[in-house]
Amino acid sequence: MTKATPLLAIEALEQSFGGVMALAGVSFQTHENLIHAVIGPNGAGKTTLFNVLCGFYQPTAGSLRFNSQELRGLPPHRIAALGIARTFQNLQLFFNMTVLENVMVGCHLRARVGLLAAALRLPKVRREERQLREWSSEALELCELADHAEQPAGALPYGLMKRVEIARALAAKPRLLLLDEPAAGLNDTETLALRDLIMRIRTSGVTVLLVEHHMPLVMSVSDRLLVLDYGSVLAEGTPAEIQANPQVIAAYLGGAVQYAV
Repeated sequence: MTKATPLLAIEALEQSFGGVMALAGVSFQTHENLIHAVIGPNGAGKTTLFNVLCGFYQPTAGSLRFNSQELRGLPPHRIAALGIARTFQNLQLFFNMTVLENVMVGCHLRARVGLLAAALRLPKVRREERQLREWSSEALELCELADHAEQPAGALPYGLMKRVEIARALAAKPRLLLLDEPAAGLNDTETLALRDLIMRIRTSGVTVLLVEHHMPLVMSVSDRLLVLDYGSVLAEGTPAEIQANPQVIAAYLGGAVQYAV
């Protein structure tokens, strides 16, 4: 893939549910090592976009290409194996398992040994388990969770639980990470820590597609923004361009506001 080739290219994407058009002709691109935010009010189509990208929904029309490969028609596990991982608005953790065990779940697509080999505890099983633990430990380090590795996930504060979910997605070794409202429910201190984590993720070489309502966070981390309005693209550009866009100001931002975190 050349430098000019987008990592993700979406063209004329449509998703309808009966007579409701959740996505209507959405087109945009994002390139590697960027943080690209998707904003808009509830019902704008943001999570629907993520669900289409992950294969949970099959689009009514349009094209989705990741690393020049068409995603339309692929099941979720195939898309994940190509290098797309995501988090969810609501926590999806195993609360009775340790933090490390939760994160290791994210590595299952990279596992190669079969059931028989695992039952017999062959040497290759132990080698693979060491590799999965190493990848999971790297994700915990990046998310500043290494000190909590052996704690039950359910015993952590809410802000750390959100980071466990991000670490689990990173353990899958994605090229594109979809973060669905990661700041929801966080206090100011936790949001600052999240901002720093998102920046570290980008520095580590992972491209980030971010859905978020917390405008100070969005404006402080994003390289580009896509604004959705009732399933259609209202605007796209840099944070400065979006803040200066009269349509966006009228629809979402409520006036000229200076954002800082």
